[in-house]
Amino acid sequence: MSSTPSPLHAAAPAEAAGQLSLLRVNVFNTSSNLPLLAAMEAGHFASRGLRIEVQNTPNSDEQRAGLAAGQFEIAHAAVDNAVAMAEAGHDVVIVCGGDAGMNELMVRSEINSIEDLRGKLLAVDAPRTAYALAAKKILKNHGLLEGRDYAVKLAGGTGPRAAAMVADPALAAGMINPPFSFSVRAQGLKSLGSQYALLGPYQATGAYVMRSWAASHADVLTRYLAAYVQGQRDVMDPARRSDMLALLARNFKLGDAVAEGTYAAMLQAGSGLAPDAAFSLPGFAAVLAIRAEMEGLWNGQPPAAERYIDLSYYRQALA
Repeated sequence: MSSTPSPLHAAAPAEAAGQLSLLRVNVFNTSSNLPLLAAMEAGHFASRGLRIEVQNTPNSDEQRAGLAAGQFEIAHAAVDNAVAMAEAGHDVVIVCGGDAGMNELMVRSEINSIEDLRGKLLAVDAPRTAYALAAKKILKNHGLLEGRDYAVKLAGGTGPRAAAMVADPALAAGMINPPFSFSVRAQGLKSLGSQYALLGPYQATGAYVMRSWAASHADVLTRYLAAYVQGQRDVMDPARRSDMLALLARNFKLGDAVAEGTYAAMLQAGSGLAPDAAFSLPGFAAVLAIRAEMEGLWNGQPPAAERYIDLSYYRQALA
């Protein structure tokens, strides 16, 4: 990250008037949200005239349905969920990046290779989006096909999925990210490798909104993104390390070792947080290519990324 980061979009007149605009933000309860929490704690949203209400979603199906129904304004999750919404006819748009997922292919202790997953169950959130498709692609690359060599079972978002894998011996594998990828190690699970090592660049977490809402609330969205980027900068600032470890431990009830491991994973180049929450076009090309291959969409030829993204609000937030 640059030692002289660009200035961020200034606070709105609402700040001076003491009026804060409410934004409802829906997330998965994982460490990917540390920038959001850091920005809230530091007052980056309030200083830009915004009040944030965080909602935790149990799974991506509920999150997608809630955004479409107007139950909240902004979703942070794997952006393949936005692609799925768009393909279902919803006018949704991705407005920034966040991270590359930090996922690991976690397995039960008796599993020593991907080949050992033959005849077993893969735990997933939603079977046709995001990390489920990434897991299926990894298994396919090693000669295993869904329905022929293994089956999938719904187990919820990362936290519930991690807990289900610990509790249910039938769930042999699942994509798990921090802090759960570290905490479950003490409960008998282990990693067969990171998603980044097994698949390469991937645009995972990002923010997405309904396109009509963005158009009619452009200034609010720009201020939100400015504050979020500042939170991302705070998390990635080496001088703030102790503050971020404390914030992680407090919000996710982590011990020191798990907090340390989680924070290190977040700062890992390529697989962790993106500086300034930048959107990775190569990573998103991988998302679309995996969806095309695993779901058989678009005759196997993924469409242009521009169909799903609008980074103009993000660029305005930075400039």
